[in-house]
Amino acid sequence: MDYEVIVVGGGHAGTEAAAAAARRGARTALISFDPARIGAMSCNPAIGGLGKGHLVREVDAFDGLIARATDAAGIHYRMLNRSKGTAVQGPRVQADRRLYADAIQQMLSMQPGLTIIAGEAAGLIVDQHQLGGVLLADGRRLSARAVVLATGTFLGGRLFCGDTRDAGGRWGERAATALGEQLRALALPMARLKTGTPPRLDGRTIDWGQLAEQHSDADQWTMSPISTARALPQLFCAITRTNARTHAIIRGGLDRSPLFSGAIGAAGPRYCPSIEDKVHRFGDRDGHQIFLEPEGVDDHLVYPNGISTSLPADVQAAMIRSIEGLERAVIVTPGYAVEYDHIDPRALDTSLELRALPGLFCCGQINGTTGYEEAAGQGLLAGLNAAGRSLELAPVILDRASSYLGVMIDDLVLHGVTEPYRMLTARAEYRLRLRADNAESRLGTAALVAGCLGLERQTRLAARTAERAVIERALEASRPSKALADLGAPIVDDGGVRSAFEWLRFPGVSLAHVAPDVVTRHDPALLAEIAENARYAPYLNRQESEITQLRREESLPLPADLNFAAIPGLSTEMIERLTTAAPGSLAAAGRIRGITPAALSAILLHARRLAA
Repeated sequence: MDYEVIVVGGGHAGTEAAAAAARRGARTALISFDPARIGAMSCNPAIGGLGKGHLVREVDAFDGLIARATDAAGIHYRMLNRSKGTAVQGPRVQADRRLYADAIQQMLSMQPGLTIIAGEAAGLIVDQHQLGGVLLADGRRLSARAVVLATGTFLGGRLFCGDTRDAGGRWGERAATALGEQLRALALPMARLKTGTPPRLDGRTIDWGQLAEQHSDADQWTMSPISTARALPQLFCAITRTNARTHAIIRGGLDRSPLFSGAIGAAGPRYCPSIEDKVHRFGDRDGHQIFLEPEGVDDHLVYPNGISTSLPADVQAAMIRSIEGLERAVIVTPGYAVEYDHIDPRALDTSLELRALPGLFCCGQINGTTGYEEAAGQGLLAGLNAAGRSLELAPVILDRASSYLGVMIDDLVLHGVTEPYRMLTARAEYRLRLRADNAESRLGTAALVAGCLGLERQTRLAARTAERAVIERALEASRPSKALADLGAPIVDDGGVRSAFEWLRFPGVSLAHVAPDVVTRHDPALLAEIAENARYAPYLNRQESEITQLRREESLPLPADLNFAAIPGLSTEMIERLTTAAPGSLAAAGRIRGITPAALSAILLHARRLAA
């Protein structure tokens, strides 16, 4: 069977990749072990968070799936960092697991040009270093000019729970062993990483009355602006903590933990450590917070966020019953760790294509990341670019100044990973520009140019662009201080006259003070976004010169086959790092750790000499 793009894997990366490739016009196949498991939430039942929520909104701006599926299944909405500025606020939604997967599967079934294929991808079809498609375990051959690997934790996956060892990428599901062996045989730069998950509890055995409740936000925001309302009843979470007895039980079981016995040698996510790590590394802490998160409206399972573990099942049971509110709690599925293969992302270019095997794109945990949101973001871009390669369309490349997606890709392909990569707002130097509330405005035009927006999104983008122009024109009008003071603005009537936009920088001044007519006529979300632009304007203007410099340097390309060893003045370490990362521009070279300004000058002079 012939396709233009084949996607291997039906997780968050694979589903976004397949949908994006098909939206861009490529005849696409999505291969999954079990189509009924497509869109499954492997770990926690939540989407978004700090930095992660920004990624979700950005994927949504390209008409991606993750935000709409989240709203279709959302049972608990929480805006994190609400007390801080909007630049670092993160939307986070807990979702009904079953309904989330149902929503993803329904959207895929309605996507023109996309075929779902049940089967195991046993290997890539490679002839004379030319990629030709995918070979299935049952002998079927699927041909395509571009293949996207979105294998998650299944590539050479091994599960660990105490002394128990099993091959698998997820509890009860087999690993992608043959494909992993082939990739290693191709001499690709590969290593191992690990992640973990907590035990699942029977919510009917939890004493909820003992515990503090955390409810959904009252204001009715949604993850996607396409979603007009929250679809489901909202459930509360509960909060509890580990204690000295819990820690003693954990310490007593460390000799049986695969993390401490040497059975697992791979690095895990530093920002989401197991409870064994927490107790071992932070021995002075008297407790660690646990959020008890319901897994669905009609599901009795509860996810205890904060106690990821691979301790033996009996130790897990004792640990759980030492915690307030969980004294009678029953474990339905024990926690476990999974160790898996990943490719060094420095082997990829910024389109997520593997340089050593053109046509092969990688996204998600195979690139060394962790989290649904990071996977979805990479899947989106890998799918768009795989379609671009097959259909001979322009690549979709985002930079650090435009998006968190651009920050993530730049971090991965230039620096690689030593632990599973997780998005944080602190990673974005231009985060004042890259707010979660303005993702649609920042990226809508790029998405339109990429040709991946459906009719509904195109119509919305056009209407929103026109509405923005009307609002911004209204805010250009001058307003005297007396007019604002008369409307209750907390300012001194000093006779000053400023534009409505400039007045919004003053503490306590709102749109109702400077443009009351505008407030009643336009979309509140768009008004709030523009008001935030006004408040941040002095800082954003200051960053513009930095961004101009960044893009000027990005426009100075370096030859793909540049021999860094031939450049005088570079140290051996610099040569090694530059060769591994293969930066495509002078700006990218400058972001590689250890590359000095003097080295950049030498690289620039050498590149110009070659071009002369």
